[in-house]
Amino acid sequence: MSGDLSGHHVAVLKGGLSSEREVSLVSGFECAKALRNVGARVTEVDAGRDLAQVLAALKPDVVFNALHGEWGEDGCVQGILETLDIPYSHCGVLASALAMDKAKSKAVLAAAGVAVPGGGLYDRFEAARDHVMAPPYVVKPNAEGSSVGVFLVFEGANRPPQELAQPEWTYGEEVMIEPYIAGMELAVAVMDGKAMAVTEIVPSTGFYDYEAKYGEGGSTHVVPARMPSEDYDRALRMAEAAHAALGCRGVTRSDFRYDPVKRLLVLLEVNTQPGMTPTSLVPEQAAHLGISFDRLVMWIVEDAYARGAAGGRAASRQAPG
Repeated sequence: MSGDLSGHHVAVLKGGLSSEREVSLVSGFECAKALRNVGARVTEVDAGRDLAQVLAALKPDVVFNALHGEWGEDGCVQGILETLDIPYSHCGVLASALAMDKAKSKAVLAAAGVAVPGGGLYDRFEAARDHVMAPPYVVKPNAEGSSVGVFLVFEGANRPPQELAQPEWTYGEEVMIEPYIAGMELAVAVMDGKAMAVTEIVPSTGFYDYEAKYGEGGSTHVVPARMPSEDYDRALRMAEAAHAALGCRGVTRSDFRYDPVKRLLVLLEVNTQPGMTPTSLVPEQAAHLGISFDRLVMWIVEDAYARGAAGGRAASRQAPG
């Protein structure tokens, strides 16, 4: 890492159209500030339907994609950037789309030998009528992140979440339902194919929902996680295997559940564009390894540019740093 992006124009995509717009605005703001700190010329872009036209006019050297959720994280924006021939951060079209679809990514991960929860996809109205499996279980949208639209159905619950059948439900007609695994919430960041650390997440609310992830005081993060060293190492290796199996690049974050009594460790999902807010897990793990936030963001941009140049993009431009 050279610590200098002087003279290079970076477009930071933030906001966007998904239910995770607000946290994306914060991620984008923080990353733009970090890039200015290392000398980059930064344009912040609140990504809308006119994104292709906006970027074609801006002609940035590289794009830092700080969008979260549908459209920004699921391969759609990546396709626009491929068409415009602009190097961009994080995963490509296929890996982004695959990781965003929980059912499909689980199938790929299971085939690669990564332990994942059971369960499957169900019609949301069917899931609202009656329990499709014995509680406790978790209901989540198949293609959303940041714990949006997630319900934990406890043992003894008389009926499933009725919100699933409401007209206000906007998270797709099918929902993923998985058995609830008691124990600890864990996260592992992977940078350049190598796992960074294991974070233990202790939510203040008892459930790691959207507010626990992004609200002030919503959760406590313990790095390194308090668990046996062999299970800690197993989480690191599983995150690396998942990153590779989905064809990811740059920085990702894998989320786990860990039952310390049964020593059961399962990977819930891989986030291809993890949050970069003041309370986010990836910057915390980087700091644990002695990597400042500015250096982390700079590496992501340099990695994106190097991959773009290697693929024939921006061949006439000087590489950052």
